[in-house]
Amino acid sequence: MIREGDQANSLELGLAAAAAANDKKARDLVLMDMRELVDYTDYMLVCTGATPRQTVAIAQEIRLRLKRDGIAPAQRVEGEREGEWILIDLLDVVVHVFTPEARDFYRLDRLWRQAPRESLEALAS
Repeated sequence: MIREGDQANSLELGLAAAAAANDKKARDLVLMDMRELVDYTDYMLVCTGATPRQTVAIAQEIRLRLKRDGIAPAQRVEGEREGEWILIDLLDVVVHVFTPEARDFYRLDRLWRQAPRESLEALAS
């Protein structure tokens, strides 16, 4: 786990965000390696909460955990009021927290299907 003062690389940051989301019972977590596809981020984390209330809790946990661990705070957060689709811009990692309906509508997993997926097996415990 990333500790205060450590220099987190982008994969570690994505895995830390995924672990925080997992702890709040996010489902269907996918961490995509975007380095060869876009210039604006290295990784994209997509996950689902059952309700808007849960998506807000997931997004807040990600931000609180990363702040507690001494990682740079989110540069931008969008959609937290509505809770259907919350975007957290961590620069090297962009996190998308969806309700099931919003995830099905936007289909980011399918849009970026060519992106390699990182293993999140360690979170499955």
